[in-house]
Amino acid sequence: MGTLGAVAWRDAVLREYARLAPGYDRRWSTYIQAGVRGTLARLGARPAGAVLDVGCGTGALLAALAQSEPPLGVRLAGLDPSPEMLAVARGKLAPAVELRVGWAEEIPYGDATFDVVVSCSVFHYLRRPMAALAEMARVLAPGGRLVITDWCDDYLACHICDYVLRLLNRAYYRAYRERECRVLLEALGIGPVRTDRYKISWLWGLMTAVVQKRGGPLDQRSAHRSDTAADA
Repeated sequence: MGTLGAVAWRDAVLREYARLAPGYDRRWSTYIQAGVRGTLARLGARPAGAVLDVGCGTGALLAALAQSEPPLGVRLAGLDPSPEMLAVARGKLAPAVELRVGWAEEIPYGDATFDVVVSCSVFHYLRRPMAALAEMARVLAPGGRLVITDWCDDYLACHICDYVLRLLNRAYYRAYRERECRVLLEALGIGPVRTDRYKISWLWGLMTAVVQKRGGPLDQRSAHRSDTAADA
C-alpha cells in the first residue's frame, strides 16, 4: 500500500495491533520464538551495556535476554508504537526494563545511547526504511551492533504472503530479499554488514543482518596501528 499517507498508515498500524495484542503471543508463539532464537543465535557475542529492541511488541526478545543464564547485567529497553502491545510486554518483564511508546523513525533517545540495537519482525511494516535505519544507527554507540531480523522474500511462501498483504493489509508495506536488505544496510554506511537467511519451518523463512558500527575499540586499535606504521 505504497500510496497510503503517513498518518493513515500509522493509524492502520495502531488499529491492527490494538486488535491483535490480546491474543498475539498465543496465536504466533511458534513464529515469535523461532524469530527470537534465530536473532540471538546470530547476534554474536553476548550483549553488554545497553540494549534497545525497536518494535519490541509483546516483549519476547527482551524477556529472553532478561532470562538468560548467567544474567546479562545489561540495561534493557523496548520501543513500540502500540500501547496495547506494550501492556502485554509490561506484564512479562521486570520493572527495570524500560518500555516506551514510539516509532522506529523517531526514536526518543539520545545519540550513542545503546550498545546493541535490535529489531525483529518489524522491517516489513516500515514505509521509510532508511529513515528508521538512520535512527537506529544514531542511537547506537560506536562499536555497537545493529541487528535486523525479518521475513525473507527469497522464500516462496513469504513472497506469496507479501503479494497478498500488499493488496489487503493497509498497515503492511513490503518484504525484502536478503540482497535488498544487505544493500539498504550497506547504504547506511556505518560499518560492515553480514546477512544470513534461514528456514524456521518447512514453509517459512527469515533473514538476520548484523552491522558492526565503526569507531569501537577494535577500530581505534587498527587506526593506531596504521598511524604507527605510517610514522615508521
